[in-house]
Amino acid sequence: MTLKLSPLDAAHRALGAKMTEFGGWDMPLNYSAGTLAEHRACRTSAVAFDVSHLGTVRVAGPGAFDALQRALTNDLGKVEPGRCQYTHSLDVDGSVADDIIVWWRSAEIFDVMPNASNTDRIVGALQALGGDGVTVEDVGATRAVIAVQGPQARSMLSAVMPEAAAVGRFRCIDVDFDGTTIVAAGTGYTGEDGLELAVPVDRAADVWRAVLSVGIEPAGLGARDTLRLEAGLPLHGHELGAGITTLNAGLEWVVSWTKGDFIGRDALAAQKEAGVSPILRGLSVEGKRPPRADMAVMSGEQRVGTVSSGNFSPMLEHGIALAFLDPGIEVGADVALDARGTLLTAKVVDLPFITKAG
Repeated sequence: MTLKLSPLDAAHRALGAKMTEFGGWDMPLNYSAGTLAEHRACRTSAVAFDVSHLGTVRVAGPGAFDALQRALTNDLGKVEPGRCQYTHSLDVDGSVADDIIVWWRSAEIFDVMPNASNTDRIVGALQALGGDGVTVEDVGATRAVIAVQGPQARSMLSAVMPEAAAVGRFRCIDVDFDGTTIVAAGTGYTGEDGLELAVPVDRAADVWRAVLSVGIEPAGLGARDTLRLEAGLPLHGHELGAGITTLNAGLEWVVSWTKGDFIGRDALAAQKEAGVSPILRGLSVEGKRPPRADMAVMSGEQRVGTVSSGNFSPMLEHGIALAFLDPGIEVGADVALDARGTLLTAKVVDLPFITKAG
């Protein structure tokens, strides 16, 4: 398979990035400092991620709002143009087909941001719902997306992009960068404050250089994964996907039960009525050995769940994991993870593991 390349591919290679396949793209795993240093830089200062592998599906026209209301779980009526909203796209059985950020650009223009491998699926689903009053277009190839994240992200970026640095949390605005319009959104996937920049392809390298010029460090997918895990944020294919509903993942807050019908609503309502099982929990694991996905979670001799994601926490300096557990296993319970015959001691804890500005 031929991997897709980011508009910033040459810039990453010039920085000595270690590249890896992700969702059909060749993307940076880490740079010379390594994943642990990049992770800690995001928690204490600021880093920049290339997230151009994410999709951008533009939904426009007088019927766009209604089409998205039928397609997605959250209620766009709670926000307005210039705002962003986290939401889910469900299959008819209630499984999470994708988790999505919607950037509501103007009255009849929405940029829907699916995960890398799901863009075609989301385009097809929206086209089927759209009708004559809606256009649905994959515009991902026209832009790069740079995520600037960390407690100093805004203050550092303000030296070169003051308008972008001032964007509000979960807001999106057009800003000027040296004569080019870019979109700044107060969104991210690290648990830290920060923003994401959608940049026309022909200016992507210029914006990337400007971001790094103020001391913001580049970071790769390795740190992006450990950061989201510490923040208790789901990853599609692990905490979301086939057979996993929004309710299993503990994300009922992204479901509007009052806005009207949407794909998967009936299945989700039936699950809520019957009782949700399993449910997503956090596990704090003793020692530095990283827990891994698919490990069995044991309570005594009984299997009570399965790890969906796990790793070493660079900030807590011990293992952490997300796991789907029987609902009777409550926060505070002692459990064990079966690591190929070796049991790792763990405790069920509240999420997130680390509470930050985001």
